[in-house]
Amino acid sequence: MAALGVLGAVLVGCGRAGPRTAAERPPASASPSPSASTGQPAVMAPGPGGLTPVFTRGPQHAAKVVALSFDADMTADEGPRAAAGEHFDNPELIALLRRLKVPATVFMTGRWAEEYPDQARSIGTDPLFEIGNHSYSHYAFTTPCYGLPTVEEGGVRKEVQRAFGAIRGTGARNVVPYFRFPGGCYDDDTLRALGPEKVTAVQWDVVSGDAFATDADAVAEQVLDGVRSGSLVVMHCTRSAAPVTAEAVRRVVPELRKRGYRFVKVSELMAG
Repeated sequence: MAALGVLGAVLVGCGRAGPRTAAERPPASASPSPSASTGQPAVMAPGPGGLTPVFTRGPQHAAKVVALSFDADMTADEGPRAAAGEHFDNPELIALLRRLKVPATVFMTGRWAEEYPDQARSIGTDPLFEIGNHSYSHYAFTTPCYGLPTVEEGGVRKEVQRAFGAIRGTGARNVVPYFRFPGGCYDDDTLRALGPEKVTAVQWDVVSGDAFATDADAVAEQVLDGVRSGSLVVMHCTRSAAPVTAEAVRRVVPELRKRGYRFVKVSELMAG
């Protein structure tokens, strides 16, 4: 039960705003930089002093677009629980997104990729999806952060590098230079330490509330009430800790389409 409580804090943290700083709003010079000519995903220029830029939502322009993102969470020490039969994956959700033809961005921990390499490869070779980095261990990059264990001192870059290595090691190809902080927690020191990795940190503006939820309708309503043009929604791809996400998506997608919204990946949202 203690372990379950910690995981609950972890996943609830993923759907809330952690410690933030003024660096979340990059300066005018740090505007999205799509690379249509090279076919590379859009990125953002570094902030002052080389701070990692942070992307929260797309522009509120006339076109109705929304990006769904899903965190595939698994901490470095949860291997025994997976071995005992706990499911940190959600293949039903991925299959549903495929049936509904909904593009999405999955923020994956390296530990999750190692546990489910076939699924990671399948997601990362499907043009409907792209994979972002969610750290290797899903430990906090700054504290306090919803009870998460903390990355060892000086270990920020190693966490990101190790995660990219694990994800690409599965054969996944659609890997984008985006990073999502465990728990959404960061500060200027963290952004500065992460700067040399040349990633764009991706947060959100709509919290689904799917972590440990048991009422799919309530999750769907929270998303539908929060979405505006350019919104970026955070959800989870973890059966044991977010069991009603697929059911909520089954309601959210047709309703948003009925309202005139088009679904895009984070890279498309960032490109504007």
